[in-house]
Amino acid sequence: LRLCAWYLYGEKHRGYALNPVANFHLQNGSVLWRINWMGDTSPRGIGASCGMMVNYRYFLEETAANSALYLGSKQVRASEQVLALVKQFQQNSKL
Repeated sequence: LRLCAWYLYGEKHRGYALNPVANFHLQNGSVLWRINWMGDTSPRGIGASCGMMVNYRYFLEETAANSALYLGSKQVRASEQVLALVKQFQQNSKL
């Protein structure tokens, strides 16, 4: 979960999210909301993402500001759950 959180939040290509689905949702103003362990246990889900599934949440009153923040300064809005996982990854990572 920590590695997945880092991948979605911290891994970048030209400053934007490396993952194309994350990039799509973040450009549209969503918040990286939750990472679900074994959220997709289908063969495709296991093969593509080790069964993990991500939820992006859209707060309609914040989508324009979130989108502008991401597109302008490449900052990702994320929930406390995701940020805690990112912090744990950073503290324990040897990468």
